[in-house]
Amino acid sequence: MPTILPQPYLLFLGDTTEAGFAKTALGLVDWAGDRCVGELAVAGCTVTTGLPRMSPAQARAAGAQSLVIGVANQGGVIGDSWIAALVEAMEAGLDLISGLHMRLAAVSALAEAAQRTGRRLIDIRTPPPSIPVATGRKRSGNRLLTVGTDCALGKKYTALALHRAFVARGVDADFRATGQTGIMIAGGGIPMDAVVSDFEAGAAEMLSPDAEPRHWDVIEGQGSIYHPAYAAVSLGLLHGSQPDVFVVCHDPARTHVLGLDGFALPSIEEVIDLTVHLGSRTNRAIRCGGVSFNTGRYGEETAEALMSAESDRLGLPVADPIRGGAAFDALVANCLA
Repeated sequence: MPTILPQPYLLFLGDTTEAGFAKTALGLVDWAGDRCVGELAVAGCTVTTGLPRMSPAQARAAGAQSLVIGVANQGGVIGDSWIAALVEAMEAGLDLISGLHMRLAAVSALAEAAQRTGRRLIDIRTPPPSIPVATGRKRSGNRLLTVGTDCALGKKYTALALHRAFVARGVDADFRATGQTGIMIAGGGIPMDAVVSDFEAGAAEMLSPDAEPRHWDVIEGQGSIYHPAYAAVSLGLLHGSQPDVFVVCHDPARTHVLGLDGFALPSIEEVIDLTVHLGSRTNRAIRCGGVSFNTGRYGEETAEALMSAESDRLGLPVADPIRGGAAFDALVANCLA
């Protein structure tokens, strides 16, 4: 994995119509906005990051050094309708950065254009070599893991916000990235969903090694242990992370699994209970520190009333890390308690 990427970025949205599948681009704008100059899309795209639409040549003139594929679609594939725009980007002088499962060089048109233009094809989703099998040994230091009722609803944002809040309180802490966008933001990490299943928990142990007793690793979660397709990644990450504290991330406006309408979301209580049950296998002291709500679809008053009611019902702090405020301060305090 490259830890120094060519920046600034032009963010590519492809033909995305669902914001949840553009989480890489949206995450980079929110957490590394100073490194993003604009966005590029192809016909059919209805999602925007709010950055100016630019051609590759315009972005290059504005200082962009690379195009980041800002899409995280099902299967992690490069769409046929994207290829012409990606080739145009290389011809304009931009390297390509991708966090998809499909390798850039696997597309013959991209491999040929890279050779012709001298531009780099950089795949983020490449695990490190020689990942060990997990031992289950309890490690020193403290760990927090974000878990979810589904994919693409705020586990990365919550981990980043909690890490920032920990540091602001004088806590020695590191953000541990486990997905493509987190790695692009942090400059390093392990793409957990690209790790062979037998080594998943070992990769999590490798990502968060022994630390000083007062140190916290804030680990970006992946998927959901209730997800019909991605639960294996989530469980391996849970066992290997050995979290002392976990925070459940949830979108209260979502009723079904993203992209799988036949599956209703589990309740928050179900996720808490199953996470404690499974997580106690490698850390008997595991506990829930609270709940993170993604309330982006609600107005401020409605969001605050909803979070307050859920906090009373669950007996736990419930907050939206992006909104912050007293509710989020309570969540941070309970995690560190």
